[in-house]
Amino acid sequence: MTPKQYCQQKASSSGSSFYYSFIFLPRKQREAIVALYAFCREVDDIADECSDVNLARTKLSWWRNEIKNLFHGNPQHPVSHALHEHLATFNLSEELFLEIIDGMEMDCDQNRYASFKELQLYCYRVASAVGLLSASIFGFSNRNTLKYAHDLGMAFQLTNIIRDVGEDARRNRIYLPQEEITRFGLTENDILAGNESEKVRSLIDYQIERAETFYDKALNHLPKEDRHSQRTGLMMAAIYRTLLREIKADGSQKVLNSKTSLGGLRKLWLAWLTWIRN
Repeated sequence: MTPKQYCQQKASSSGSSFYYSFIFLPRKQREAIVALYAFCREVDDIADECSDVNLARTKLSWWRNEIKNLFHGNPQHPVSHALHEHLATFNLSEELFLEIIDGMEMDCDQNRYASFKELQLYCYRVASAVGLLSASIFGFSNRNTLKYAHDLGMAFQLTNIIRDVGEDARRNRIYLPQEEITRFGLTENDILAGNESEKVRSLIDYQIERAETFYDKALNHLPKEDRHSQRTGLMMAAIYRTLLREIKADGSQKVLNSKTSLGGLRKLWLAWLTWIRN
């Protein structure tokens, strides 16, 4: 299996909404974004699947060294080999790859966030940093596009957090800010026990409203001249915003015990419509 085939398999097997927007890209950009996504999957799987925290830290430390190897022209891993040819072409930043790893390591250090300000750092590292790298691959001429990429990454991660509240709670992880849980008259035990209520609905609706604000901010930052090149991000936004609205329509409190998802054909349809419109 070649490095490109490895990355393709890693990306396609995830079933992620992101993959449905990659298929519309020209070949070189598609190969670069698939390699970036495969890297994100590699380090995210370490944080998600490794029950031994020390082992997870060791694996993430290996990836830090591997990123240094990559940027010094000596990649070892198939994903790094696939990324190597795209570093100069798309001006990819070593610092942003390391930020992503730092974000994954935060999952080794904490499973609660006191405030949204604290959560923002996590979201920046695991999502906005990815957005900034993606924007470089898609291409831009106006630096305001980087503000768009940052805010869109925040919106995507907040959507993931909302969608996965129940799943995360069953792994003893709560990404909803603790001070907001308290403000809505709840305790973390309500989240951990999956106690659906009007208070939970109000809490989740508040999170949805914040995520929608970040989508709006992102779109407002996107300059007209870069809208065409950034179509892939807009396609992802269409899929994720639809998911967010489905969660609210189904009853936001249900995220404690079920996970809303969109079918593959619907994701493909949303991606295609956005591609055509932009």
